[in-house]
Amino acid sequence: MNILIALIPMFAWGSIGLVSGKIGGSANQQTLGMTIGALIFSLGVYFVVQPAITGQMILIGILSGLFWSVGQNQQFHGMKYLGVSVGLPVSTGMQLIVNTIAGAVFFHEWHGSRDCFLGFIALALLVLGAYLTARQDDESSVKTTNSMLDFNKGFRALIASTVGYGAYTIIINAFGLDPMGIILPQSIGMLIGASFFAFKKIKVDRYVWFNMSCGLLWGLGNICMLLTMRQIGLAISFSLSQMGIIISTLGGIFILGESKTKKEMRYVFFGCLLVIVGGILLGYMKA
Repeated sequence: MNILIALIPMFAWGSIGLVSGKIGGSANQQTLGMTIGALIFSLGVYFVVQPAITGQMILIGILSGLFWSVGQNQQFHGMKYLGVSVGLPVSTGMQLIVNTIAGAVFFHEWHGSRDCFLGFIALALLVLGAYLTARQDDESSVKTTNSMLDFNKGFRALIASTVGYGAYTIIINAFGLDPMGIILPQSIGMLIGASFFAFKKIKVDRYVWFNMSCGLLWGLGNICMLLTMRQIGLAISFSLSQMGIIISTLGGIFILGESKTKKEMRYVFFGCLLVIVGGILLGYMKA
C-alpha cells in the first residue's frame, strides 16, 4: 500500500509541467498561482483532519515552503529556457542524486551491502533514463521547435532549483514532523516565497488564477510523498515520485507539441524504459 501511495506523486507532479505549459503565463505567474492552489488544498486538509500544529511545525514548515518556492520558481524558469520535455528530466535527474544520497548517507535509510548495491543501480537507471529523455540529436540538421533557447541560463536555473527542492524535502525528513500538520505552514511559506518573486514583477490575471490547478495537483502529490517518506524513507519515496518524468516528457511531446527527431524519440523510449525499471527495482528493494 505504501508503494502505491508513493506512486501518486508520480502522476500528480508529472502533470504539473503539462498543465502549466498549456495554461501559459510567466514563471513568476505560474509559481504564484500554484502556491495559491497549494494553500487552498492545505486549508481543506486542515479543516477535515484538524491536526495539532506546534511552534516547531510552523517554523520548519514555513522554512521548507520558502525553499520550495525557490525550487519551483527556478524550475519554471529552466523549463522556459529548455522546454518541458528537456528541462524537467534534467531537473529530475539532479534532484534524484541529491535526495537519494541524502537519504542513504545522512538518514541511514540503506542498510547493508544489498541495499547500497540495489539502491545505486536503481539511482543510476533513473538518472540515465532522465538523461536519455532529455538528450537531443546533435547530428540533426533540422532545428526542433523546442531547441534550447539558452542552455547556460536554463542549467543555472535548474541548479538553483535543485538546491531549493533538496532543502525542502531534507529539512522535513530531518525533523520527522507529522505530514498532516506541517502542510499548512509549509503552504504559507510557499506563498510568501512566491509573492517575493512576483512582487512588482507580474500582473495578477487569469494566468495566475488558472495555475491554481497546478497547486491542487502539487498538494495531492506532496501529502502522499510526506506520508510515505516516514514509512519507506526519503531515498525511495522521492525517487518513486520523480518517475513522473515519463508523463511530463511524453506529454511535452504529444500534448505541448515539442518536436523530436526519430533518434530523439528512440532516446525518449529507452529513457522512459530505464526509469520504469529503476522504479520497479526501488519497489522490489523496499519489499
